[in-house]
Amino acid sequence: MRRGYTVTEGSPYPIGATLCEAGVNFSIFSAHAEKVELCLFDESGMVEIIRLDMLGFTDQVWHCFVENIEAGQLYGFRVYGPYEPERGHRFNPHKLLIDPYAKKIAGSFRWSNVCYGYDMDSEQKDLAIDTRDNAKFVPKSVVIGSASLEDFSLNSHYKPLIPWSNTILYETHVRGFTQLNLALPIRDRGTFKGLSHPKVIEYIKSLGVTSVELLPVHGFIDEHFLIAKGLSNYWGYNSLHFFMPHTAYMTNNSPHEFRQMVDVYHDAGLEIILDVVYNHTAEGNHLGPTLSFKGIDNASYYCLNAHDPRYYVNDTGCGNTLNVKHPRVLQMVMDSLRYWAADMGVDGFRFDLATVLGRESFGFDPGSGFFDAIRQDPILARSKLIAEPWDIGPGGYQVGNYPNGWSEWNDRYRDTIRRFWRGDDGILPEFARRIHGSSDLFERNGRGPSSSINFVTSHDGFSLHDLVTYKHRHNLANREQNRDGHSANYSDNYGEEGEVDNEVVNDIRNRQKKNFLATLFLSQGTPMLLAGDEMNRTQNGNNNAYCQDNIINWIDWRNYEKNESDLQLFVRYLIALRNQYPILTSKHYIHKPQQLGNKTQYEVHWIHMSGKLMDESDWRDNQLKTLGWILEHRPKTVAEAKSRGTLIILFNASVNTENFTLPFLSDVTQWHGLIDTSTQDGTPEVSELLLGEVTPLQAKSLQLWVAEYASNELSSESN
Repeated sequence: MRRGYTVTEGSPYPIGATLCEAGVNFSIFSAHAEKVELCLFDESGMVEIIRLDMLGFTDQVWHCFVENIEAGQLYGFRVYGPYEPERGHRFNPHKLLIDPYAKKIAGSFRWSNVCYGYDMDSEQKDLAIDTRDNAKFVPKSVVIGSASLEDFSLNSHYKPLIPWSNTILYETHVRGFTQLNLALPIRDRGTFKGLSHPKVIEYIKSLGVTSVELLPVHGFIDEHFLIAKGLSNYWGYNSLHFFMPHTAYMTNNSPHEFRQMVDVYHDAGLEIILDVVYNHTAEGNHLGPTLSFKGIDNASYYCLNAHDPRYYVNDTGCGNTLNVKHPRVLQMVMDSLRYWAADMGVDGFRFDLATVLGRESFGFDPGSGFFDAIRQDPILARSKLIAEPWDIGPGGYQVGNYPNGWSEWNDRYRDTIRRFWRGDDGILPEFARRIHGSSDLFERNGRGPSSSINFVTSHDGFSLHDLVTYKHRHNLANREQNRDGHSANYSDNYGEEGEVDNEVVNDIRNRQKKNFLATLFLSQGTPMLLAGDEMNRTQNGNNNAYCQDNIINWIDWRNYEKNESDLQLFVRYLIALRNQYPILTSKHYIHKPQQLGNKTQYEVHWIHMSGKLMDESDWRDNQLKTLGWILEHRPKTVAEAKSRGTLIILFNASVNTENFTLPFLSDVTQWHGLIDTSTQDGTPEVSELLLGEVTPLQAKSLQLWVAEYASNELSSESN
């Protein structure tokens, strides 16, 4: 009995703070600690009421049960052990530590020299311990109960469960998508509540996308060097809290607000995919702060240099690498994922720098412990799993090498599509492979086209508007002397850099936007649209806007309210066409005549502009920048011919108009035009052509035609 608190050993599981009828069970993993104290705080978070020893120690988990405390109790940990950075240990009981499993925090993080575990004024740098107390500068973990997150399970909660083959991703940012939306109450802008507003849902639904992929929403902090420059980590790839939503995105600091948003999206038939960062944490390198993991068990939570454990393995480029090879760290990642999938209801995850998670001691392994843990988990195995399949570590580029059940961001698709439409020489064979679903990368593992996440733009890089407006990056606002960001953007300005009044330049830019979008939605694979591209959103040439929490990143809804752009209408039209023709969303790669049951047959053909099949000499012609792609879906009945059909997509990336002869196909009577990107609205001026007729394919343009079949060659009965 201590000052009215009754403390017993309690249970090692579940890890974290668990509210029970009689009190709260606390548990925390630390393999190398010598002692752990639970610190309870008053409601202000400024006064430490008492320190209680964690009495139990089971399988490297410290635990205790404290009677008669309730939901809302503020707490933190102090962990005792050696401060020996040269051996990988950075224990410092003078530093209050945040619970890695905390589902809510109180207060906000404030940068101070006191937040570092070492004496910053010492000549020994991080080798000298700092003995000042940091409690006033760090947020406190908060005990929550079932009232904070109502009973929830996958079995009882509706999820859209959209098949991969029908999935269309829409990548966006909670704050940037809503901050300037005048239809929302001011208090709700930039929050989960704002993102779930009926006007926002209505707009997203109107596009036809199926799944909203959110940039990181796990609790994160701004790096000190950004604060010093008057900037912030807008993207959010600096996670500190893996079990709670970012507090700045909530209006009332309740995790339930996120769950409510997910429910609203599910009710609208939309999925929520989270971009998650389990590859590193906000604690940085050996000179970074001690906030949680570093002070709890540095040698377990992080990958350390084998020859000098004072330093961190930096496969992420962010200062540290989370040690997912350790079973307890892997357990934490899995517990976090299950929490978001089950309790919070999200539909899937996009894993930032995912190669880190699959790297064993000998290198990347598609059969690693992480992938095996995901595969056997009954909840996570049903979630959509997307990898960013690279990092900066050894063997870090792993596109196409992830296990079955995973899809991957395909940067080779991005770069090839950009280079083709820019007019680079010798790109045609690679272009054909990418629009065909990158079977050379994915099919060998028995995976389908949806494994390839096709994108032309993403949060990282130029927006679509800037891709055709700037030849070079313009990142001075990042205050890094324009040295940051990609240098190989494969972009063009088509005559003049930046915004111009030149009608000729603007015409080709608008045409190129339609070319990129049409190629994206007509390709085999899973398309991902960057939010705002359909509104001509610009970042003013900044291709690394990670630190710009301002108009550079925020979507300007005023233009949308004034006049819905032709580009938005074109995107809706493209998605509607993609949904209309099943051959565009085939679950399987199509290489040769393929019989599906007794109904349909898929086939592909590559056509020269003369109307003949492409031969080897055509593919070797480095100057050839035109291509026809026939996706043949031969109907069996009259009814099927009306709702489905054979498509031919014509591409011309050259600077000249090329005459393309539409080929002959058996039973086809004529071709009906669906798309022509050389027109203002993207629809063709000529609607019908006979077989063998010539269509002028304007410079830098794409056309889509659908075959019409002779009705007397088809059955009138439905099979």
